[in-house]
Amino acid sequence: MILDRFKLTGKKALVTGAGRGIGRALAQALAEAGADVAIVDVLGDNAERSAKEIAEATGRQTIAIACDISDANAVKNMVEQVVATFGRLDIAVNNAGISIPIKGILDVSPEEWKKQFDVNLNGTWNCIQAEAKVMIPNGYGKIINTGSICGHVIWPDPQLPYSVSKAAVIHMTRAAAAELIKHGIRVNCISPGVTKVADLFPEVVDVFFKTAPIDRYGSPADHQGAVVFLASEASDFMVGQEIILDGGYTIM
Repeated sequence: MILDRFKLTGKKALVTGAGRGIGRALAQALAEAGADVAIVDVLGDNAERSAKEIAEATGRQTIAIACDISDANAVKNMVEQVVATFGRLDIAVNNAGISIPIKGILDVSPEEWKKQFDVNLNGTWNCIQAEAKVMIPNGYGKIINTGSICGHVIWPDPQLPYSVSKAAVIHMTRAAAAELIKHGIRVNCISPGVTKVADLFPEVVDVFFKTAPIDRYGSPADHQGAVVFLASEASDFMVGQEIILDGGYTIM
């Protein structure tokens, strides 16, 4: 049955940036599909709260881990903790990311540029490397990165560092996929459009509605189905690809 191929019963997963927003919704979806999930966030209190709520709602095992993904050693320890608790790692959703304040090229400080890439690009790299290391012995795994439509389009409002960091994540997904598929590891990504979360910059909403053919912005729930698909065996023939969830913004 086709729906059985979407089930994640018995799978072991982690989601970074899962303390709130899109990441929390993705972790909830994986648990609802049957996976045990490690809720990873730089803010430990948010991770603890989300882990408790998801466990109570789904009956799945969850653990909360505080981790700054820009710290390679912290990521290594995080993955080791997941394996120690769950026995293995089948699914890794590298969702954590930040956006520095929107400003023009000449106003971005070296510190802001470095912070943007330390988290979005280097942090995702740290995660992929640590996750692949523990998946390779099992001969199978799903790694799902979070890109952005900003990795494809140029916003009217200046957002160069964020856009370039996400374009890099999208291309890193392809490069990692080409190398890791020989180990049975599928690497893909989702790229959300404007999604209503607590830290959404309000100025991007007007920009979105001037172009997008849909009459609403996204919600975290709009991204759940794509991640369950990419995490499941239903997507086993999908390698190095990107699912764009943007209400049609990038087709206009």
